[in-house]
Amino acid sequence: MLLETRARRPAAIAEAAAARRRPPAPVDDDGRAMIIAADHTARGILGAGQRAEAMADRGELLDRIQLALSRPGVTGVMASPDILEDLLLLGVLDGKAVFGTMNRGGLQGAAWEIDDRFTAYDAAAIAAAGFEGGKMLVRIDPEDAATPATLEACARAVSDLAARGLVAMVEPFMAGSVEGRVRPILLPDAAIRASVVAAALGATSAYTWLKVPVVHDMERVIAATTLPTLLLGGEVARDQAATFERWGAALRVPGAIGLVVGRSLLFPPDDDVAAAVDTAVGLIPRPDRASVAASGS
Repeated sequence: MLLETRARRPAAIAEAAAARRRPPAPVDDDGRAMIIAADHTARGILGAGQRAEAMADRGELLDRIQLALSRPGVTGVMASPDILEDLLLLGVLDGKAVFGTMNRGGLQGAAWEIDDRFTAYDAAAIAAAGFEGGKMLVRIDPEDAATPATLEACARAVSDLAARGLVAMVEPFMAGSVEGRVRPILLPDAAIRASVVAAALGATSAYTWLKVPVVHDMERVIAATTLPTLLLGGEVARDQAATFERWGAALRVPGAIGLVVGRSLLFPPDDDVAAAVDTAVGLIPRPDRASVAASGS
């Protein structure tokens, strides 16, 4: 169906976007978010855990994303245009918060990887599609002269999204080169430094969310800004129980509003997508409504 529609009636994509039922807000009623990430392939990433070609079959990947989106408590999806358009045609995005990924030009393993060009959505296209926001990756390597170009491009994107009242989901890392490849520095001080730089990008931070890795001492990392903070899932771990434990602890830190997870839930070690998603949803703390009501009065 997708191939036939794309070949014969490509305008159906815009029609599906216009017909999509939008959520009241980019978060749920408790101010929380559980977002499925599916933008890896746009940077040439196909592997997940021990499976080098896990995401090479688009039909299987879409099946897994649809299953994840169908689980209770999943609030949205973040993906590249090709995947989001498939999901629109499949009619599975009603009521979900949709975030279009923006800079995918820093292909994994490329000589120019740190120079992460904006090759996917821009703010105008995200607004035209009626999505809730855009996501950008910001890797900061003090030793690589290509870093400032990415910082400047991300700052413009933050401003452009904010001017339209759309969320800018910024994923910042301090990074370095290891054997010619860009590697994130997954240490608390590095995460803090990346977060404070990312928080100041653009003409306003009013619509900026941060998407940060789970590292040690998350209390310090999340306390570094007042921006809503989402936790990213990262690569598939062999010990998924330990991963869930780390996520759960980080989610209890004030300022953490939810998760953005892709491969860890779409390709879990036991291949049970529904169970993995349900477990992740259950980790997100919910506010005590009685306490909230009492404080409000």
